[in-house]
Amino acid sequence: MQIISTLIGAIDRFTEVTGRIVSWLTLLMVGMVVAVVIMRYFLELGSIALQESVTYLHATVFMLGLAFTLKHGGHVRVDIFYRQFSARRQAMVNLVGGIFFLMPVCLLIFISSWDYVLSSWEIAETSAENNGLPFIYLLKTLMLIMPVTLILQGIAEILKSALVVAGRDISLTAATEIQELTP
Repeated sequence: MQIISTLIGAIDRFTEVTGRIVSWLTLLMVGMVVAVVIMRYFLELGSIALQESVTYLHATVFMLGLAFTLKHGGHVRVDIFYRQFSARRQAMVNLVGGIFFLMPVCLLIFISSWDYVLSSWEIAETSAENNGLPFIYLLKTLMLIMPVTLILQGIAEILKSALVVAGRDISLTAATEIQELTP
């Protein structure tokens, strides 16, 4: 039980820290969009690299924020019945959903993206635009990082659900430890 609790805590801490770091990129992204608008409409200047940077940040926030969103229960779910279920029944739904839907979809994304990302790295793919960013291969790498982080958090969520279904107390997981880390 202690090993499972430690594993859940470690994954939750990793997801929490990466999610909070990634969330700060939204402020940078907003600043860059404001800069693009000011440059284009007031200074009559354009920057392909700056516009592509916004796209890169947008992709990074969404792809790396998925695990954080899963951890905090922020994903869209049809909860017509779910919200009225007991905690144990909700945990059963989460357990089955995690094992039979989340994990296979993440594995499918990872496997089907592997060759695509690898070929991008092999040619050091750059932007099709003359003044664009030369890092398309890094952007495409998010297609491999995203399912890995989602699988990790999925494991933690599956373990939490299994503990609830088994009637175990999961209050000793990372939730309390994470709150101690934040001011």
